[in-house]
Amino acid sequence: MVAEAFSHVRTWVFDLDNTLYPPASRLFDQIHARMSSYVQRSLQLAPAEADALRARYWREYGTTLAGLMACHGIDAEAFLVEVHDIDFSVLRPDPVLRARIEALPGRRIVYTNGSAPYARKVTAALGLEGLFDATYGIENAGYHPKPRAEAFATVFAADGLDAARAAMFEDDARNLQVPHALGMRTVHVAPTPLPAAEAAHIHHHTDDLSAFLARL
Repeated sequence: MVAEAFSHVRTWVFDLDNTLYPPASRLFDQIHARMSSYVQRSLQLAPAEADALRARYWREYGTTLAGLMACHGIDAEAFLVEVHDIDFSVLRPDPVLRARIEALPGRRIVYTNGSAPYARKVTAALGLEGLFDATYGIENAGYHPKPRAEAFATVFAADGLDAARAAMFEDDARNLQVPHALGMRTVHVAPTPLPAAEAAHIHHHTDDLSAFLARL
């Protein structure tokens, strides 16, 4: 049973975007647009070129920000403030999700490639404020993004979690490779699962986080 597979878990690590809220809200679409606009203005590119570069840096570096820092030396803090200046009204409080996360035994944390202040705005919009023991953003990882091992090492060391007694919920399957290697229970939260040949590092898949948590 699913519940038995998590009986040892005492630290629950949740990604933020498209994990704590569903992709259907289109919240992250706003961030994509603001990132493309930032790249277009900063690097003086045409809109299509800027959007393609944003996507390429995400694929190659883990985040657009990491690519911009590595290749162009951009100011990470200014970038994060600008791209997270979005409309949160598309999110609605989710009391059922809150109750299911609150019922989990042990500590609950958020770890995102966005910024920690942004993460707190999202959780507040979802009615999840005060629910998490800690919130970690990319700044807490020294601006190293998931899926890099050093990002996880920095955040998990700061948190003091025991990976052997932890689980991670994440929409980007790449970001579950290191947690799996560390001995964490991994849950891919996405509309469709990876092909079996690519999913050796994923223990569970769900397209509905709240429904999955209800099984625990």
